[in-house]
Amino acid sequence: MAVCARLCGVGQSRRCRRRQRNDQQDQGSDSDMDEEEEERIVGQRRSDASSCGGPVRVAAAAATAGPSDACEYGSGHVNRSGSNTGPPHPESLMELPPEILVEIFSLLPGTVLPNVALVCKKFRQILNTETIWRRRCLEEFGMKEDLRKMEAGGVSSQDLYVKRVIPRVKSGRFMKLLPDYEHMDYRDVYTHLLHPYRHILGLWQPDIGPYGGLLNVVVDGLFIIGWMYLPPHDPRVEDPMRRRPLFRIHLLESKKATVECMYGHKGPHKGDIQTVKKDEFSTKCNQTDHHRMPGGRQEEFRTWLEEEWGRTLEEIFHEHMQELILMKFIYTSQYDNCLTYRRIYLPPMMPSDLLQPGLFKGTYGSHGLEIVMLSFHGTSARATKLTGDPNVPAGQLTLDVDLSQPIDLPELDQQRNIDVLSRIILGIHEKVQRGVEQPAGDTSASVGCAAKESGGAIAESMEVDRGACADASQSGPSSSSPPPETQPFVLPLGVMARNEVYPRTWRKCFYGTGLIAGHGFTSPERTPGLFVLFDEDRFGFIWLELKSFSLYSRLTDHLPHAHAPNMERFEAMLRNMQSWTS
Repeated sequence: MAVCARLCGVGQSRRCRRRQRNDQQDQGSDSDMDEEEEERIVGQRRSDASSCGGPVRVAAAAATAGPSDACEYGSGHVNRSGSNTGPPHPESLMELPPEILVEIFSLLPGTVLPNVALVCKKFRQILNTETIWRRRCLEEFGMKEDLRKMEAGGVSSQDLYVKRVIPRVKSGRFMKLLPDYEHMDYRDVYTHLLHPYRHILGLWQPDIGPYGGLLNVVVDGLFIIGWMYLPPHDPRVEDPMRRRPLFRIHLLESKKATVECMYGHKGPHKGDIQTVKKDEFSTKCNQTDHHRMPGGRQEEFRTWLEEEWGRTLEEIFHEHMQELILMKFIYTSQYDNCLTYRRIYLPPMMPSDLLQPGLFKGTYGSHGLEIVMLSFHGTSARATKLTGDPNVPAGQLTLDVDLSQPIDLPELDQQRNIDVLSRIILGIHEKVQRGVEQPAGDTSASVGCAAKESGGAIAESMEVDRGACADASQSGPSSSSPPPETQPFVLPLGVMARNEVYPRTWRKCFYGTGLIAGHGFTSPERTPGLFVLFDEDRFGFIWLELKSFSLYSRLTDHLPHAHAPNMERFEAMLRNMQSWTS
């Protein structure tokens, strides 16, 4: 193999020849290998290498080896008479063929490879192999592109991605618009880009007052990019999320990582990133003039409005909504992409969860679409705001659903009657407020009183629903059991919905409360409502007091480096999130 020839034929090392059986250990030599020995090693059969026991067996030893350990890895079993009884083995890692050493070192975490390089010169030279560092970039950071085959892909900015070579003829000379990544190698990318900035990968929430947000920092080609996730334009809650790059980090030809701000419409410009403390970092733009537009603030507002809402101010007829939009523009634009971010985790899934927890887009009336995080805590399902508004800011618990209080909806004609639905929910709400445990029969009776014509049938279906809920708690969403039977669903008359297209069947319904407040988060209170599970990716909530309906649709984007290590860390993150805005 060409790689073997290159690795074995350079550098100073102890002799890589196989010790003969029953020979005494020689002292080796630190001199360079001559050409004859190099040719012998290059032509060494792979079957000789297999006797070392495989790369996995010695990978851990290589990670902690020191110079004196390099020649102390067994040479087979020796009996009392001194003769070998087992097959011959190399007496040290030094005697393994270079291709085996490359495979061994490729299995080690990149953080320990510098220690391996200190063992001897041979190890240090082998660690210059691209195969090792390419595997580390792939397995630790998901970097899949070949550095020699990078091509441009216009997404949000013309030069967001890099081309291998971008020449331009100017005055008879070829000028490169971007650094020549042809000479970049995986070791440089790992050492100077991926490893130093590994702590900022994952999900983050920006500190933008009540509005919050969702930032996803990922390895994207030869860049680390901070993508701000934006909900689809209101009211298209089932459309995919929109993304906007806020910053990027990449390597220059000097092998030095540089940070660039991507905010504004004049392309990338100088920026800075500073780690404040664990699970917190801040960004700063050093050229905020790139954020300004020739037409001044009016042009900036019109451009922002079209991007944020997908319409012009003249197309928004509701005066209160116009005020909210203008208020958000003034508040958010003052930061100029100089923000502090705090880490957030995706909720871990438990076998008893009603459905897969995660992120959802939801409709919030004149405030537009917002992002919430659905998580399960025993018999409670909670939706926490990641983006917010002046009434209920980001970080607050917008929905709290009591899974121990299922509700079986009446027939369609009675579902349309808001008074019937109100009596059912308020009856449960009063008992929960009094702290009295409600037997199954009482719930059935309250539903029967509200829906007079179907009292007995509803009581029977409540028992069936409770049994189905218990089965779901034991098996979880991953069970092979069929999904619960769906029932027809219709919104009560007088309940407003931002999206007229909503699911027409439901699986389960539960009593819950939603958080409402005045402007500036004044006089917050929890108001009763109905949680409706439509399917694995959609649910809704009827706000009785507001007489409005919110539809939530799952965010399906791939979010690496975002899962919580355990439930304790996730719950601590939720508590901290609420304290940020309280």
